[in-house]
Amino acid sequence: MREVEIRRLLVANLLCAVSVVLAAVAPAFFLDGFSVLGTHLTWLCVCSVSVATLNVILHLVLKPSQSPKRSSFAHKISRFLKCCIYFFMSCILFHAIIVLYGAPLIESVTETFLFAVLLSTFTTLQCLCLLGPNVQAWIRVFSKNGAMSIWESSLQITSVCSILGAWFGAFPIPLDWDRPWQVWPISCSLGATFGYMAGLIIAPLWIHWNRKQLTYKSR
Repeated sequence: MREVEIRRLLVANLLCAVSVVLAAVAPAFFLDGFSVLGTHLTWLCVCSVSVATLNVILHLVLKPSQSPKRSSFAHKISRFLKCCIYFFMSCILFHAIIVLYGAPLIESVTETFLFAVLLSTFTTLQCLCLLGPNVQAWIRVFSKNGAMSIWESSLQITSVCSILGAWFGAFPIPLDWDRPWQVWPISCSLGATFGYMAGLIIAPLWIHWNRKQLTYKSR
């Protein structure tokens, strides 16, 4: 396994982590009264857009899954439209799952949907950038020993950490502490964000430490 590829992954992941930090800090210089807790919906939008934009740019620059075959312009447009549809479907699916897990059905619909968009950005968008709108490839990557590259291993780790972070973030909500961050969906979105950032840091380190045991074979 090439060390240079692991370094590229580390740099890409660190840039994504920095984009999350900037999304929490930079808007305060342009928007009056902006804060992660006070204007949480605005932060959800800013964070989702910044992470999504950087992921797309990094994919175009680094090309971790570049295909040797050249695609036509029509094929690229079709692929882009499919990715947009898949991402929207992911937001709807996450929204439904979150509601099934206890989120308000009618009240706080905007909050729940924006939280679903954030989760889709941390998980589905990465799948679309790396694997494209190929559900079979998604199933392969998230199956046991299904990763075929360090990028796919990183995708596994960051996606799982994001979802686990959101799940753990729901624990404080029913407690009677009366803290501002217990308002739906602040603790869950913060949990997902911290989980995502933890996954970004853990993934390249875990791959580096286990590089001798990892063998990626073409399937």
